Amino acid sequence: MAALTYFTGTMDCGKSTLALQMDHNHKVRGRQGRIFTSHDRAGEAKLSSRLGLTADAIEVRPDFDFWQYAVDELTHGGRIDYAVCDEAQFYASEQIEQLARLVDELQIDVFCFGILTDFRARMFPGSARLVELADRLEVLQVEALCWCGQRATHNARTVHGEMVTEGEQLVVGDLENEDDPAGTTAYEVLCRRHHRRRLTAARARATLSPEVLPFGGNA
Repeated sequence: MAALTYFTGTMDCGKSTLALQMDHNHKVRGRQGRIFTSHDRAGEAKLSSRLGLTADAIEVRPDFDFWQYAVDELTHGGRIDYAVCDEAQFYASEQIEQLARLVDELQIDVFCFGILTDFRARMFPGSARLVELADRLEVLQVEALCWCGQRATHNARTVHGEMVTEGEQLVVGDLENEDDPAGTTAYEVLCRRHHRRRLTAARARATLSPEVLPFGGNA
């Protein structure tokens, strides 16, 4: 039986790398699939990992219909055994329901990858619907770390190095660049305690003594 599976975790826990590996594993077994993504850091219609791996993908825009796409492909002689759906947190709730329909009615395996919550620690609509509908929820075991060395559980957005908790839910960016920590808009993973205190790595370096910081004060 086909299944709808959601692989989730914070930023920097290897979701996109696993998505690419999942696609590779199924391809070498002779299965044919499609890769979908939305707002990838590498640009439109690309799935990329921070390890430098990339693959062409189908961009999921707000009006994209997974069900219609699959029906059109199959009607014209195409074959779809599975779908790899990266950045699934950005999909609309209706699109998640379409993915569930692919599983139930067309027996297409769907593997979704994404983060649960935004920079305000509130669930994305796509992720919320996946939690409600998925046959299986897999929390990735590669732990991203907060600057303090503890397990990171929250995604933070920074503007000029300062954490913000207001603004549009979707602003594309990447993890904060250590060479330019004061970049205009970036993201950082934090433990819950430091997310609540809005204490980012840049603020910690500026306000705490080196003796308090882990990793010799270079985290």
